This record gives sequence, C-alpha cells and structure tokens, in this order.
Amino acid sequence: MIEAVCHCGAVRLALPSAPDQLTDCNCSVCRKLGVLWAYYDPGQVTITGLDATAAYVRQDQPDVGHLAFHHCRTCGCATHWSSLDTSRDRMGVNARLMPPEILAQARVRRLDGAVTWEYLD
Repeated sequence: MIEAVCHCGAVRLALPSAPDQLTDCNCSVCRKLGVLWAYYDPGQVTITGLDATAAYVRQDQPDVGHLAFHHCRTCGCATHWSSLDTSRDRMGVNARLMPPEILAQARVRRLDGAVTWEYLD
C-alpha cells in the first residue's frame, strides 16, 4: 500500500501500488497546478479527509469529460482529480504527494493536453 498525503496531512489517499508511469500534462490546469498524475481505478483508492478538500470543476473539455480537480482547503495542495461521469473507471492522483523514492522509480511521460492529447515521447 502506498500513501499520498497533502502537506498538512488533512487529506490522505491510500493506493494499492506504486505507479510505474506518471503523466506530466501541459494543459492549462495541470501546467498551473504543477502536478504529476498517477492513474488508478477509483474503487482502488481510499481517500481520508475528502471533506477537507474543495474542487474546481473543469467543463470546457467535452472530449475528456467533466473533471473535478480537488485540493486541500488548509494547505492548498492539489490532491487528485475525479470524473463527474461515474461510469469512468479512472482518476488521477497527484504523485507529487507520494514519497520521493516512489517518484524516482516511475517513468514520466509528457502529455500534450494543450493541443493534440498525444504523448510526446
């Protein structure tokens, strides 16, 4: 079990395994948040302190669905994104909240989320 924790510890995400791959997206939201995404099935992630988060809902990208980007209300760290489409079996967890040794073992892929929605590597 891997844990991703915001700076103040109010929000914790328990994950089934360390990510093998991370995504560095350059879309307008991800670029400004400065996150690295690890993807999981929402049913595999346990979030403690979800009530300590606030969400920004992005609705201008119909091709990827409506996403809610969550952050801790106390320390401001971006914690995860979730889809408002409950049939979607994917969510993103901010891997920068994981221990550095976990990040060091994962491959980072650059995604052009600003224009093409294709990986650049």
